[in-house]
Amino acid sequence: MPNTARWAATLTLTAAAVCGPLGGSALANPAHATQTAETRPATSQAHATPAHATPALAPSGLYAPSALVLTMGHGETAATVTPERAVTLNCAPTPSGTHPAAYDACAELRAVNGDLDALTLRDGALCTRQFDPVVVTVEGVWRGKRVAYERTFANECVKNSYGTSFFTF
Repeated sequence: MPNTARWAATLTLTAAAVCGPLGGSALANPAHATQTAETRPATSQAHATPAHATPALAPSGLYAPSALVLTMGHGETAATVTPERAVTLNCAPTPSGTHPAAYDACAELRAVNGDLDALTLRDGALCTRQFDPVVVTVEGVWRGKRVAYERTFANECVKNSYGTSFFTF
């Protein structure tokens, strides 16, 4: 295979992997997207218009990756804690992952532009003053930027009352 063909194949596969699948009417009626004069019904060939292939819908654009791993363990620092729970959260192109409320957690992150310190105690949250420290770590990528975050909460109730859903796992 010549180098030009290899580059074309590589770029095509890369674009498909990065941009994702096609959407919209390109999937609803794929035969329409590639109709030519040879494949059109005879009634439409009677018109004197040139035959052109209709371009398929392309994805709306590239997105910066947003994939995070959240862990939780009892203790005061992440260095001394064994993670007891871990969830994944992917926010681009659509919310997904093992986080129990992925859609809400992504919406909450978007609202604070990825600033995890901006997630504050919810109004009306009632928790005991029991000191049983819980450490949450967040590592990964948010909108193309590396994230390495650690926060210690007084107990699990306090952890769950910060924000609406991000720390609730």
